[in-house]
Amino acid sequence: MAPTVKEPPEKFDVMVETLIVGAGACGLIAALSAAEAGQEVLVIEADAVPSGSTALSAGLIPAAGTKIQQAAGVKDSTALFAADIQAKAHQENNQELVDLLAQNAAEVIDWLTQTQGLAFSLVDDFDYPGHSSRRMHGLPTRAGSELIDALRSAAEGAGIDIICGRRAETLYLQDGLVHGVAAQRPDGGIETIGCGRLILACNGFGGNRALVSEHMPEIENGIWFGHDGNRGEAVLWASQIGAATEHLGAFQGHGNVAHPHGILITWATITEGGVQVNAAGERFWNEAQGYSEAARAVLSQAQDVAYAIFDGRIAQIAEQFEDFKRAKSEGAIKSAETLEELAEDLGLPAEALCKTIADISPNSTDRFGRTFGATVLSPPFCGVRVTGALFHTQGGLKVDTSARVICKNGSIISNLYAGGGAACGVSGSSDSGYLSGNGLLSAVVLGRIAGNAS
Repeated sequence: MAPTVKEPPEKFDVMVETLIVGAGACGLIAALSAAEAGQEVLVIEADAVPSGSTALSAGLIPAAGTKIQQAAGVKDSTALFAADIQAKAHQENNQELVDLLAQNAAEVIDWLTQTQGLAFSLVDDFDYPGHSSRRMHGLPTRAGSELIDALRSAAEGAGIDIICGRRAETLYLQDGLVHGVAAQRPDGGIETIGCGRLILACNGFGGNRALVSEHMPEIENGIWFGHDGNRGEAVLWASQIGAATEHLGAFQGHGNVAHPHGILITWATITEGGVQVNAAGERFWNEAQGYSEAARAVLSQAQDVAYAIFDGRIAQIAEQFEDFKRAKSEGAIKSAETLEELAEDLGLPAEALCKTIADISPNSTDRFGRTFGATVLSPPFCGVRVTGALFHTQGGLKVDTSARVICKNGSIISNLYAGGGAACGVSGSSDSGYLSGNGLLSAVVLGRIAGNAS
């Protein structure tokens, strides 16, 4: 059923001070923050258990100036972080929103670590494209599933009610204020929930093929690697209540998904000196641009596939990621002592692959514009067949510095908040503006701000 907007009923089945729609990272952080501030909180989640896009990610959150960074001796600043975000997005973002996220991310990480007990640590053995400092923070397995489970445990420990199997389908609005929602149960029944304020943490619209086709046709044929529950309720409600949206064509793609296994292969396989080749064994683009742009680059090749080529040294770095270990255990990752053997395992022309790798010169810039370091690929060689995918959308509702929803006429809906994929992020207007971690950055910071608001 399409999301609708109606006038509120005379009486709600349930009343709560703060209602949160969605139990991903944004929703759970908002819930923890609101409860900490003494508010009565209820979270409703469409799935049987909280997971969402967070569980499908690497669970890495960029932040500048954290205590973890300081202890590691990493020099960074919020100004540098903000500049990196804008540079990747070609200066297309709202500067106020960029500054808001960059300046508040460290507080969220410190709070999650020290108050909520999450065991964050710094990714300190490789650099992410576009980040001037090592500022990626993650839990031990470097898996989003661990992050969502940890947040859910923290919320349950705080006594926060999370009701799953409830998909919000109707937004109740009257006199410029939100009064609650109607949610559908698994048995088809409807429950009405009234609230003093509503936080939309229901993510984006990547699971809505019609909206993807309308706003980002260049990726509509890519594998949908996000969460099917991302059906675009926030965007569809926005059109009915006069709320402003922005950058609906922005998305995070990824061009390094093992195929046909459907397992994400960390981009460290590329940033540490690996390359991508096509079925002819030849490179076809500047991989240093980033993994989001890689989705379109890979999908432009024959049969929508490419091959990531790296070596044993890089594989050891990638081993910290559970997804990489799973891909290896399932046979997606091929390894051989020679490029000729690797080519045979991958079904590539050996002569072409050998020439491609031999053409990479240390400390030089190639014809695609990519600059390589001093370390070149050496035995054992590794490879994996990959394809391009859509991970999640980056456009959404416009919000102010309190995460409140802004209307097209510039007014504010004072008790309606949005964060994460439901809100416009800081990835510019397309896929090329996505800086690693932008999705969770928006989720955790706007969730924290919305939860703390009153």
